[in-house]
Amino acid sequence: MRPAGRSVMAQHSSDRRAARDPSAAADPPLSGSSTFDARATPLRILDRYLAGAVLGGTALTFALLLPLLALFVLADEMDRVGSGGYGLQDAFLYVTFSLPRYVYQVFPIATLIGALVGLGQLASRSELVAMRAAGLSIGRIVRGAMIGGLVLAVLAVVTGEAVAPYAEQRALAVRATAQSGDAMQISARGLWARDGNAFINVRDLERGAVLADINIFEIEDGGLQFATHADEAQYRDGHWVLTGLRRSRITPDRVDVERLERARWDSLLNPRLLEVIVVEPHALSLWGLYRYLRYMEQTEQDAGAHEVAFWGKLAQPLLILAMIFIAIPILLGSARTTGTGIKLFIGIVIGILFYLVSRTFTYLALLYGLSPAIAAFAPLALFAMGAWALLRRVG
Repeated sequence: MRPAGRSVMAQHSSDRRAARDPSAAADPPLSGSSTFDARATPLRILDRYLAGAVLGGTALTFALLLPLLALFVLADEMDRVGSGGYGLQDAFLYVTFSLPRYVYQVFPIATLIGALVGLGQLASRSELVAMRAAGLSIGRIVRGAMIGGLVLAVLAVVTGEAVAPYAEQRALAVRATAQSGDAMQISARGLWARDGNAFINVRDLERGAVLADINIFEIEDGGLQFATHADEAQYRDGHWVLTGLRRSRITPDRVDVERLERARWDSLLNPRLLEVIVVEPHALSLWGLYRYLRYMEQTEQDAGAHEVAFWGKLAQPLLILAMIFIAIPILLGSARTTGTGIKLFIGIVIGILFYLVSRTFTYLALLYGLSPAIAAFAPLALFAMGAWALLRRVG
């Protein structure tokens, strides 16, 4: 009787606790059970699972894309092999240094395909269906996938701002040096080149045909005789014209400084070689683009391509998140009825369509004066709204 009494009292106590706290009446989850309460699932478990699927799918996509990109770039470089001293080894080095730029450019499309691959594996195992059946909202699935998207956006920013600009300069320097035979290096302090007995340092190569912040060191009789600094240099009528000069003559006893507004500079430095070394707008860092835009504004020159590239870089992280957002209605709309291959094909078509729309807006900005900010964000907004409409229909 006493055990039964204790059971009744325990049941009565449990009923009172349930009356005070309705959540206490729910049965605790069983260890190893496949069912779960979607509302009580810890964020760091479920979201990490969805984010991991996105990251894993994107990593797999890049593992397949990078060899193809390298092969295409190498095939394009084969036409230059044999020009001057540019050999196959130099071509391989150029391809290696060029890859970060291409990785940054294809990051949004790779993210879209990666999200379809990673989350598609969950859909093929009916895990997304199980999550929905257990009460998990579409918003919660989107949130988990977006956490992976945030990680990818950070990686893209690091690639585009820190890795790609430096690697691209190194790639162009390798090719230009091998083709011309000139002793040339790219360092954190700009371009270094040798011209006879003179060593030239160009700190700013981001202004196209105009060089800026130039130092020229002339060696005679085994010692430094002249040190010249020029604000700018332009190539006109077969020779260089320096402006804003400060020329120092160094002797054992003293240093004489001469200032000139303008002077001719007879250098063997090939302007075509420098044009090859100048990094294209889309490969510059955001800070480099900003400095260039300020310079062009001060000199009242057109900088349309660089302005479009600037706003495009600002939109890149949001574009990566938008691609994941676009992938989710494709998966949820046919989680069990459509094969993974069809979903990937749809994703590739959407990626190509986005590229064409984006290029159209870019040409509108360059040719017809459309705002570069609108050209950068309008395609993103259009596709995001389309994905939102499909997501509402699926939900």
